Amino acid sequence: MNYRQFGKTDLQVSEIGFGAWAIGGAASVGGLPIGWGETDDETSVKAIKAALDAGINFFDTADFYGLGHSEELLGHALKGNSNCLLATKVGQRNINEKIVIDYSKDYILAACEQSLQRLQRETIDYYQLHVARLQHLQNGECIDAMEQLKREGKIRYWGLSLNTFYPEPEAGFLLEQGLGDGFQLVFNIINQRALRVMEKAASKGYGIIARMPLQFGLLTGKFSAASQFEKSDHRSFRFSPEILEKSLQLLEEKVWPVGKNEGLSETSLALSYILSFPEVSTIIPGIRTPAQVQGNTEGLKALSEENKAFLRSLATEWEPILQLMEQRG
Repeated sequence: MNYRQFGKTDLQVSEIGFGAWAIGGAASVGGLPIGWGETDDETSVKAIKAALDAGINFFDTADFYGLGHSEELLGHALKGNSNCLLATKVGQRNINEKIVIDYSKDYILAACEQSLQRLQRETIDYYQLHVARLQHLQNGECIDAMEQLKREGKIRYWGLSLNTFYPEPEAGFLLEQGLGDGFQLVFNIINQRALRVMEKAASKGYGIIARMPLQFGLLTGKFSAASQFEKSDHRSFRFSPEILEKSLQLLEEKVWPVGKNEGLSETSLALSYILSFPEVSTIIPGIRTPAQVQGNTEGLKALSEENKAFLRSLATEWEPILQLMEQRG
């Protein structure tokens, strides 16, 4: 495992991190699935242990994943391990079976205490506003809360998990103000919209976490036009037959041949492409089994400049598909 510095902080993070959304289990709010289907806690703990053995030291979760269950599992599995770094998020709540966005100062301070208890930590290494929008940042309460938590030693660093499709407004606000320490953004072969933000932020000393590196599994090579997802899996409403068909056609025609040329599996190609950008500090593929740890950490390599440039050039061809995805949320 290789490690990179997280921006200007003193955090040295593994290039591949552990995305802990899926281990939260099949939670739902008002009948809307917010997880990845049923999971087995024993298997999840084994995956966490396997990640440690593979050299992964960065674990990313949120208080909303499994409505706290993901944090609880990490807290149990990593208790007493001072060599790993924990990142979590705040801002989404379940109130009377409705998803409520809350970036008030009082809520963030209280939610941080609850996350610390579930994680069994005295300090959170990296605390993130969970897709806060521009109006929340301009209001200022959430920023005041994060700065207070940092002064009090409850968190070491803080940042923002950016909007899936349009990260510029919120990132620009923090960059102009010189606030926070990092950004978590969607960046992969399919969705490359955040590249401009990523380059500017890294140049100013912000750490970069690349999330959704496999675009909800599309970049693993395991899907077909007939793929089905259980109702408790959020992908059941994200992927229409049209999205699957158009995505798989473009992958088969132009992306997978690059992997064959490089001698890489589909997953390894997707992760290697992201790692070819020095601005990226760490990638957080979703992991819930030891086999996924292995699949996400082995066989990575530097891509040729020619193949990197070609995959970068496909961004415009992915745009119509991204627009379809955007319509589904």
